[in-house]
Amino acid sequence: MTRRESLQARAPATLYHDGHCPLCQREVAWLARHPRRARVRLVDIQAADFDAAALGTSVEAMMGLLHVRDTGGRWYIGMDASRALYAVLGYRRLVWLSTLPGIAVTMDAGYRWFARRRLRLGRWLQRRRQGKDKG
Repeated sequence: MTRRESLQARAPATLYHDGHCPLCQREVAWLARHPRRARVRLVDIQAADFDAAALGTSVEAMMGLLHVRDTGGRWYIGMDASRALYAVLGYRRLVWLSTLPGIAVTMDAGYRWFARRRLRLGRWLQRRRQGKDKG
């Protein structure tokens, strides 16, 4: 899959997210309020009734990278999932910019860095926010 294929993602798309991740929870809350929220179905892969095997995968395999599946059944994983999600929401010009050679490499690397640290970063932000609330 090329980076630009994410521009072809079609709604409704399903975003598979980690409901235990603080940063993921913030993004999902934003998506739930988004004016085009009907274009995205949100599925928590940590929910008791989630069946990854029905999708041909496992929760463990889905935990490390974001997964989006569009209405045509195409899977987008990692940074391509983010691109597909934002394309479906109508931000195709920004998505296109993110596919330009120098920008794409940087964003892909940034996504991999973030994905490995998302839980730690989320906990750090929560502690920081709690500290501000006390002060």
